[in-house]
Amino acid sequence: MTASGPKAAVEWLVSVAPDPDACRWEWERNPLGVALLPAGRRWDVLILPSELGYPTLDVLTRLVDRPGPVLADFGDARMGFFVPPGTVTRWCGTGVRGAGGGTWIVVPYPGRAAGGVRWLIPPDGSGTLTDAALLELAMHEAAGQLAREKEE
Repeated sequence: MTASGPKAAVEWLVSVAPDPDACRWEWERNPLGVALLPAGRRWDVLILPSELGYPTLDVLTRLVDRPGPVLADFGDARMGFFVPPGTVTRWCGTGVRGAGGGTWIVVPYPGRAAGGVRWLIPPDGSGTLTDAALLELAMHEAAGQLAREKEE
């Protein structure tokens, strides 16, 4: 995929749906403005507690121009970083959950407010994902910063 922008983001997201038209229908008619999409096809999602997720996102945005898509859930308790498919099966980080093959995630329509879950970094439609090794490094740096702050 080479196109980018909101329309391309929608097409990229619905490309994994068993029924793309039903996914679009859900986004239009679901009062929460969300649809369920399967993980593990074009992406996996690593889910971090927000106490670690926000500092990790800060580190990531200093390291790369544009990380992959990032979701925040209800009440900002957790954040989901979109990473390459297969990452979840190899991930062994403590306190990090994963959504990979055989799992589903709640996804809001890109660019619209949705009930409870929102894009912190929406997909750009080009297929940009966060490199898992880079995410791990950013998590380590963020965790170190948090530990230093607790000591002060």
